Amino acid sequence: MTTAITNNTAAASAGNTATRDVNANDAAASQDRFLKLLVAQLNNQDPMNPLDNAQMTSQIAQINTVTGIQQLNDTVKGLASQFASQQLMQATGMVGRQVLVEGDSLVLDTEADKAYGALDLAGPASSVKVQVLDANGKELGVVDLGSLKEGRYNFAWDASKYEGEGGLRFKVMATNGNTAVDSTPLSIDQISAVSLSNGALQLELARGGTTTQSGLKAIL
Repeated sequence: MTTAITNNTAAASAGNTATRDVNANDAAASQDRFLKLLVAQLNNQDPMNPLDNAQMTSQIAQINTVTGIQQLNDTVKGLASQFASQQLMQATGMVGRQVLVEGDSLVLDTEADKAYGALDLAGPASSVKVQVLDANGKELGVVDLGSLKEGRYNFAWDASKYEGEGGLRFKVMATNGNTAVDSTPLSIDQISAVSLSNGALQLELARGGTTTQSGLKAIL
């Protein structure tokens, strides 16, 4: 894992160096063309109508502005690349950690004969029930959580009679009287790897798919 990150970082550094060299060459070429054009104008100017000093000063200012912007862009790109690489190195410490992410999958613990999940409740509810489903959407059971306040809750379903190997999902049914209460299903997963995609940190999940740091609801 460390080797891959080191190689990626070295490759990114080499790519940034090449980009800076190209941009620097472009800036130098622009300055060279401008100076040659300016000298040609001075050599061929009409003695009766010489090149205006204000115009020449304006042209010089323009070329300096363009060069300065190119250099600033190079600096910003370099800093962004360094920041992304540092993020990647720091994120390696999250590999193997269990996390909560948005999703409706249950984690089956065959030793404890339990299936675990979690949910976020957007408001108080007089009745919260969790419907447990198999991979085909067939109801296997219901977990009655009763009355709950707004917040995050974990739950467990008795899977002692379940003979499958996984694929369990759940659906939250929350109401406050006759009014439905918004809820978000949360799944327990594990970070299996970290990577960079277009400069953004991606967290690969053991149960499939990816998420970002902002997509993590909790680190367990």
